[in-house]
Amino acid sequence: MTSPEQIIEIVMDDKMYNVSKSELIEKSDYFRALYSGGLGAAAGIERAGAGLELVLEIINTSKIQVANETLEDLIETASFLQVTSILKRLLSEIKQENCVELFKISEVYGMHDLGNACLKFMSCYYHPMLLAIGDFTGTCLDLANQDEPWSMLRYDELLEQRWKPLANSLPPDMINVRGYGSAVLDNYLFIDGGYRMTSQEISVAHCYNPCKNEWNHVAPLIQKRSNFKLLAVSGKLYAVGGHCLSTVECYGPEQDWWTCVASLPDPLAEFSACDCHGMIYVMGGYTSRDRNTNVLRYCPASDTRSVFCSCSAHVRKQQMLSVEDTIYLVGGYTHELEPAEMGRRRLSQTEDMLTVQSYNVQTGEWLQLKENTSKSGLNLTCMLHNDGIYIMSRDVSLPTSLEHRVFLKYNIFSDAWEAFRHFPALGQNMLLCSLYLPNVL
Repeated sequence: MTSPEQIIEIVMDDKMYNVSKSELIEKSDYFRALYSGGLGAAAGIERAGAGLELVLEIINTSKIQVANETLEDLIETASFLQVTSILKRLLSEIKQENCVELFKISEVYGMHDLGNACLKFMSCYYHPMLLAIGDFTGTCLDLANQDEPWSMLRYDELLEQRWKPLANSLPPDMINVRGYGSAVLDNYLFIDGGYRMTSQEISVAHCYNPCKNEWNHVAPLIQKRSNFKLLAVSGKLYAVGGHCLSTVECYGPEQDWWTCVASLPDPLAEFSACDCHGMIYVMGGYTSRDRNTNVLRYCPASDTRSVFCSCSAHVRKQQMLSVEDTIYLVGGYTHELEPAEMGRRRLSQTEDMLTVQSYNVQTGEWLQLKENTSKSGLNLTCMLHNDGIYIMSRDVSLPTSLEHRVFLKYNIFSDAWEAFRHFPALGQNMLLCSLYLPNVL
């Protein structure tokens, strides 16, 4: 005659969980060690985390329910309780809607098998593509329904080499918004702040999920701001400066909330910023009193800012991107500050032409890489994608001159200009970004 199944009662946060003792010992190395050491099941259980109920339910039923909202709680608790069966089962639960989130969590908890499985899955079902977003006024796409207005287009550089519409449109409250900040964080596109055509600044924030091909609202900025920089650094977003603002805000996706961090020393206009090796670098622009020739560096880990170095040139209106130790500055104006009589500084202004410069944060070396004298370097949108920097004019209409119609790629490895297929639309306020899109879109 078999002995009756012993049920253990585990109490945590005023909740009681009933679970089979034999199942606990069989499936959890943590509980097996507790019982073999003569301790009860509740010993140290308060450190198991918020996913305890999920893990105990799986131990009881052997059924795993994977929801994005509870993934991290489940993995944290399963790791703590050493329920390896759950962690192994997750390898077969990777889907389009959770693969990005699972990959992020695998990096946090050092789960290399899960991380590799997520990367393999994404390589099969996702493809890196260039996206263009804007208020398009006309397209020349070869489509049966080309009269339908599109506000999102995608470009596959590796396979089709042509622009196609993305079956989605911008949320109504994003139409005719200018001066916004944009950044890609964990394959989600965030567009925050800006001002409406009535010059009213806004704090609203949106997030585009490529897995679901949908836009959602996220927590608004603390302050309304426009003409600022939105940067993705170490799993968080940073809204830097803006019109008449020196403040900086930090957004945590897990909490869906903004907090204030160390400010800039002064409000800056026409400045540039990017992240490099987990640091935020701010260059150029103007304060209310003078030109800013300092390179400012902000460290998110310590929430401190400092003057990294001083430049011999004044830059403004550049687009900034980084690859490893190198920051690339695209377009804008560069004013060489040259010595003059009586120790005064003389200003030498470059012409309005498209240039690419680089600055190495390790060596401090500035290089003038490439120029295109037939194209304007102002009012551009840029994005690092595959092996190059894609550069496009933000506003193109029928009267726009050829000088201000920029559709170029700068190859960072060959230091050469390359043409990419002419953009098939006229539009205003256009933005380039790079995302991994599901093959079904």
